[in-house]
Amino acid sequence: MPDQHTFVPAGSTFPMGHRLPMFKHYRHVEVVISGLSSPDVLTDDGIVNFARAIGFSTECLGIHLGGPQSANLGDGNGSVNQTMELRQDFGDALLGTCLETLEGGNHFRVFRQNGSEANSGALFLAVSQEEDLAESHTIAPNGYNVGRDAFVGNATQGSPSFGGKTYTVQAETLAGVMPSGAAGVNHDIAIDGNAILLTVTID
Repeated sequence: MPDQHTFVPAGSTFPMGHRLPMFKHYRHVEVVISGLSSPDVLTDDGIVNFARAIGFSTECLGIHLGGPQSANLGDGNGSVNQTMELRQDFGDALLGTCLETLEGGNHFRVFRQNGSEANSGALFLAVSQEEDLAESHTIAPNGYNVGRDAFVGNATQGSPSFGGKTYTVQAETLAGVMPSGAAGVNHDIAIDGNAILLTVTID
């Protein structure tokens, strides 16, 4: 069984009593894309296309600054680095993330649960709203809750589409799956302890 710092999503159900993972440097998960989502959504190309449908894209000119973060998703793989990082694109999937780099905005890191002990294929997303380049991309006040809510709001508004694919998104709140407050959280920014489980299907 996973310990209190790991989380195994059985499809779209949450096993009560387990905690979502706390990351190296005290980051955490705000959103999980369920393993019951359409299989194409759970691939690298699939999550990028879905991200573009809800206002995110790959990093500016493919350049990533800063080191990757890691997580243990309780799947037997131990601590692994993020698969990718995607940023708010302000309506321009090609160059909009360059604006996010300069002015700040929402962004998220992707981690895939695919180890032998929990091969769900679910995607764990560490989402946060960050400040602009002048503020060294520090997390905005209440940036974890705000980033999560903005991400989920975009995902569940209407029927997002991109690249010839249209998505239906169902959201479920996982209440109290992380300790609330700022203790042990990166940048000492309080969180409400909730995460959102999304099941994303291609129409």
